[in-house]
Amino acid sequence: MEPNKTEEFYTRLKAQLEDTAIWPTAYLYKFILPTDENKIREIHTIFDNLGAVINSKQSKKGTYTSVSVNVTLPSADAVIEKYKAVGAIEGVISL
Repeated sequence: MEPNKTEEFYTRLKAQLEDTAIWPTAYLYKFILPTDENKIREIHTIFDNLGAVINSKQSKKGTYTSVSVNVTLPSADAVIEKYKAVGAIEGVISL
């Protein structure tokens, strides 16, 4: 898990999501990570079989890659579960 993503953060996020969304809903994740095909593949695997639309774009120098994932999820808990799964990949920053 990212060091700056505490349980308090996830509790606040869950409350915000439950207040503003009607479930199931489409959710857009944005991640930045050092360009590494294995790590990008791990993100794809986390969202596999969910009908997610995943776009990747390398930085100008190719050092970093931004990954956007648009996916419909059934609940705020499902959104947070995916954040935690991706956060476990070393070097990934959630935006």
